[in-house]
Amino acid sequence: MTMTYTQTRAEGSSASHPDRGPVPDASLADIDDVSRVLDPDGTRVADAELDPWIRDLSPHELRALHRDMVLTRRLDAEGVALQRQGQLALWAPCRGQEAVQVGTAHALAPGDFVFPSYREHGVLLGRGAQPADYVLAWRGEEHSAYDHTTINAAPPQIIIGAQSLHATGWAMGAQRDGSTDVAVAYYGDGATSQGDVNEAMVFASSFRAPVVFVCSNNQWAISEPVTVQAKYPIAGRAPGFGIPSMRIDGNDALACVAAMRWALDRARRGEGPSFIEAVTYRMGPHTTSDDPTRYRDAGEVDAWAQRDPIARLEAYLRAEGMLDDSGLDEVARAADALAADVRAACIGATTRAPETMFDHVYAEPHSGIDRQKAEYVEYLAGFGK
Repeated sequence: MTMTYTQTRAEGSSASHPDRGPVPDASLADIDDVSRVLDPDGTRVADAELDPWIRDLSPHELRALHRDMVLTRRLDAEGVALQRQGQLALWAPCRGQEAVQVGTAHALAPGDFVFPSYREHGVLLGRGAQPADYVLAWRGEEHSAYDHTTINAAPPQIIIGAQSLHATGWAMGAQRDGSTDVAVAYYGDGATSQGDVNEAMVFASSFRAPVVFVCSNNQWAISEPVTVQAKYPIAGRAPGFGIPSMRIDGNDALACVAAMRWALDRARRGEGPSFIEAVTYRMGPHTTSDDPTRYRDAGEVDAWAQRDPIARLEAYLRAEGMLDDSGLDEVARAADALAADVRAACIGATTRAPETMFDHVYAEPHSGIDRQKAEYVEYLAGFGK
């Protein structure tokens, strides 16, 4: 049954927490209280609301979904390795979240514009990012590693939830231009506690802005469990703003495609914003500076490993005769080639002089920036050679 929210859910029970007092029982965020079309073992199941949006997916498109998920995971593993080897200052792993990122990105039209957080490597891959685009900013070489106009993606946002306002503003501009293009804001469950996200939803609803809010509920906002962030399923909040929502299995790539197509269709027909809560799991640390073993149980991680999004789609494709060993070998080679290109782009980057960080801040000359640059050059000179 598709979980389309038109009103909030009934109140459930809660448990106590020694530091924070009453907090919701984990059952309120039940991972099976979601819409899906692929069970964790890859079995296809019917869903009256999601099925119409994915009936036209061809074997080629389904294999492309799988391929991009595998590439995203390999890219992610390379990013972690590069950081551990001192080549990157930081990396935000996305292992386990490939389905929601790749699935939603595959539903987009070329003119749509995405506003990602710092973890959406699969979304950027789906938008056509190049190897250097994933690492130069994390290496500290560029303000933003790519030209946003070439892939229709804003720079990854570090400030939690801020991109939701940017997406809504862009959508309102597109609306006034008479465009059918749609903005998409990606963020995690923790961001829903930020004022920016709620303010963005107020404006989006009031002006019927063509924007889709995609919340990747990966169960943890750094060390805070989602049951502290939300007493009830997060998808139930959106109707309070006048925004319809879906709560889907974020480890089911087909459900992610379907939900995103539903939301995009609403926006293009002038029906305003939609909200998607994709229930998934962050298999690794919040970032490479985090140690998740300090706050979560290994059994929980093992249980989610059984719901792996790539293995799920692979099992379905194999069962349907759409993917075999030779196809998997080809995808693995493509993934290794991407990882090698990313590594080469990272290690081969030319580090510019420190004072060049003041360049290109403004399109026109700016006396304040010129003064700051001169002061910084003088500061650096104080260290000698």
